[in-house]
Amino acid sequence: MIKPAELPETIAIFPLPGALLLPRSRLPLHIFEPRYLQMFEDVLKTPTRLIGLIQPNEVPGRSGTGLHTIGCAGRVTQFSETEDGRYLITLGGVSRFRVMQEVQGFTPYRRCEVTWDGFGRDLGPDEQDDGFQRSDFMTVLERYFDARELSADWDTLTEADDELLINSLSMMLEFDPEDKQALLEAPSLTTRRETLVTLIEYHLRGGHESEMIQ
Repeated sequence: MIKPAELPETIAIFPLPGALLLPRSRLPLHIFEPRYLQMFEDVLKTPTRLIGLIQPNEVPGRSGTGLHTIGCAGRVTQFSETEDGRYLITLGGVSRFRVMQEVQGFTPYRRCEVTWDGFGRDLGPDEQDDGFQRSDFMTVLERYFDARELSADWDTLTEADDELLINSLSMMLEFDPEDKQALLEAPSLTTRRETLVTLIEYHLRGGHESEMIQ
């Protein structure tokens, strides 16, 4: 468990469109580009072993870092190396962060000064969703899986704790990068669940906002 005082002011940044990491969740990654291989090896030498996963935000004509403001830092919890020098790693979500400014330096990968202010809840115990109507949620989810011809271990999903269920689905379901960003920035588990349901219903209706239930 990382304490707030141990969170660094500067972290390595891994821009990855469509990927989502949330606090207390785990995300497997495949590292193969030379600059990110160097990033990974450098991160292993740090006390916290943190990598900041963040969505690119590249709009023609827009100034700035080309990154979304908010990302989530994950600690390297395990890794294995392939025979050809690639790495398969697992990040354990620690806390969201806000980018302050990019650090100019000599590393081939990007680094940013960040602040952890406003995300203290991320370092706490699992969140609860007191208003969660699980049976209604599972009905909508089953319709979504059927429409997408996806398979699932329904017993495991039904028995999963609120946070594990909502966060795992937020990370694994295929939504647009901007939708993933909205799930990341949700201020509470309840808000994330509401956002997730809205996205699922939106896709069930073929992406027609006018037909969504308000």
